[in-house]
Amino acid sequence: MATFSYRALSPTGEVRSGVLLVASRGEAMERLRRQGLTPIDATETATRAARVKAPGATARRALVNAIGELSVLLTAGLSLDRALSVCVENAADPVLNAALIQLQKRVKEGAPLSRAMAEAGGLFSPMACAMVEAGEADGRLALALSRLAEALDRAEALRQVIASSMVYPVLLTVVTGGVILLMLLFVVPQFEGLFSENAARLPLATRMVMAASHLVRDQGLAVLLGGIVVSVAAWRWLKQPAVRLALDRLLLGAPRLGPLIKAAETSRLARVLGSLVEGGVPLPTALAIARRSLANSHMAAAVERVTAGLKEGGGLTRPLAATGLFPTVAISFLRTGEETAQLPQMLGRLADVLDRDVRTALERFVALLTPAITIVMGLAVGGIIAAIMSAILGFNDMALAS
Repeated sequence: MATFSYRALSPTGEVRSGVLLVASRGEAMERLRRQGLTPIDATETATRAARVKAPGATARRALVNAIGELSVLLTAGLSLDRALSVCVENAADPVLNAALIQLQKRVKEGAPLSRAMAEAGGLFSPMACAMVEAGEADGRLALALSRLAEALDRAEALRQVIASSMVYPVLLTVVTGGVILLMLLFVVPQFEGLFSENAARLPLATRMVMAASHLVRDQGLAVLLGGIVVSVAAWRWLKQPAVRLALDRLLLGAPRLGPLIKAAETSRLARVLGSLVEGGVPLPTALAIARRSLANSHMAAAVERVTAGLKEGGGLTRPLAATGLFPTVAISFLRTGEETAQLPQMLGRLADVLDRDVRTALERFVALLTPAITIVMGLAVGGIIAAIMSAILGFNDMALAS
């Protein structure tokens, strides 16, 4: 998919301009004709999204608020220029403020809002640009912005649920590692002099604990640096498309993790696709754009094949079901939506159902993970203490026997 800026004549002879997210210039021309326009030209627009750092959580939340505010202002009857000016005054985040100033400048120059967003350096996703373009095409820009704000808000809410759910387990894991490290560095060495003369007679568990303590004290820095090098190498290796595809396929087949990933990815896809279709974006184009919201490359590749079939006149539900990657409930909702011509509504309901399932699964996972980490921490610390105490008691028994 690429961004094309176009100019076209309406049936009344009015010159219209805008931006399209399509695969080729020919597809852009054909889409304009289907909209009842006579194409004049369509030029691919180079965007800076690849060179701009992705917005952080604060910028994403501010962006959602700004889009919702812009929708309210347009609904109240303000012009787009004036509404953008108000949003600029209210934007506290510096990244968003600069982006809104640039948007206002481009709108004053006569560019459609969708094109200005596509040129905003990657702050706005292809989905956002397409939804705004659809709102401009059917004259309901305020409604399109409202739908966009809702879609982005739901996506951010799910992201925050996942992030906040993992805070306590991560902290507990760090504490566990720190306690074990402190014992190996400072507690175990206190007993080393006591055991030095009878090292060969120590129990196996005690010898293992002493060896681990020596390794941490003598080679700890080297092990840490080696771990960093291996981690960086593994991260770069996993960035390779073929490796990532294989890993994503493997994750989808994991007993409990796989269904959770499928539900989360399908929810995101349904939410974006429903918003695009409801905003007037043709289904093949909407699915191609919504595919970019998938983090799992194996599922994204499957959706890409379905998109190609849609462009050739195929359906949606049956090809998605044939991939075997989407939950049964998703196929049921899609089939109902296609048969009743209520696909956007069914996609929205599907996303709600899957969001609830994902939240429930995450809550259960965290509820099980926290005591599991606590048990592991207790076993590790208790194992170290037991290894030391067994050696001490062994020496006492030998002393009494003699």
